[in-house]
Amino acid sequence: MQLGLITDSVGRLPFTEALDLAQSLGLDTVEVATGNWSEAPHVDLPGLVRSAGAREAFAGSIADRGLTLSALNANGNQLHPVNGTEHDRVVRESITLAGQLGVPTVVLMSGLPGARGEMTPNWITTSWPPETLDVLDYQWNEIAIPYWMDLASFARDNGVRLAVEMHGRQLVFNVSTMLRLREAVGDDTVGANLDPSHLMWMGADILAVIRALGDAIYHVHAKDARIDRTNAGINGILDTLPPSAARERSWNYVTLGLGHPGGPAFWADFVYELRSAGYDGPLNIEHEDMLVGGAEGVKRSADVLKAAVIRDAPDWQPASI
Repeated sequence: MQLGLITDSVGRLPFTEALDLAQSLGLDTVEVATGNWSEAPHVDLPGLVRSAGAREAFAGSIADRGLTLSALNANGNQLHPVNGTEHDRVVRESITLAGQLGVPTVVLMSGLPGARGEMTPNWITTSWPPETLDVLDYQWNEIAIPYWMDLASFARDNGVRLAVEMHGRQLVFNVSTMLRLREAVGDDTVGANLDPSHLMWMGADILAVIRALGDAIYHVHAKDARIDRTNAGINGILDTLPPSAARERSWNYVTLGLGHPGGPAFWADFVYELRSAGYDGPLNIEHEDMLVGGAEGVKRSADVLKAAVIRDAPDWQPASI
């Protein structure tokens, strides 16, 4: 496994300083956001797609620090009934750039359509009232599956895998919806980006999630979530307060080791379960903690992961006796 950094975690730093931070922490890889729900502070996506010279300089700044580029990140809602076309453009340009750079993975979300005729995405989380099932049938069978079959073909032609991040208010938000999308696409171009923080606040057992996904895990984000038991005990887990209201929210994204009740021991279990599932890719730190500075949060997270990561291939075998 490799340890890495999503450079948006320190998006206020110039790209070279973000790379210097990753290098100083002994990390192996970086992941760079290309647009949509990121301001893309570290990349000019159209410029890189157009210019071989720009791509050479961009890749060189990473390689010169002994780092690799493990993924591009195009998180957005390409199935949005109003803005989806523009988000889809960013997704496809990101796939094109990944192919040009030899980057194996583009991270993205599934997207979320509206109901028929709606101009706002509609996240269905219950099976009642009965019309919710009609909405889901429309979203999956008329919008999402045709789109994703075409997108997977485009990615395959560019030699790129798509790692879908399970996230609230997306059509793919848990294991069953992730596997449904993968089965519908019908090949191994599409897999999962496992960001455990989203599944934590929804109540999933992350180690069970890893077992259920198995070799469908293509990429991993290292991000933690903290349930505020007092607030959640009063209001439940669903929460519409903004992240800036951290003290009043039922849950928050936090620096690694400060969220899941297992603390650093959980992350050791997390890594070991990933190894058991056959995962040997990057663990990319994503910092979205409202109460901890970016550089400090990244450093603390790196310390937690360094104590947990398994780098070498296993080689022990029982003696032949």
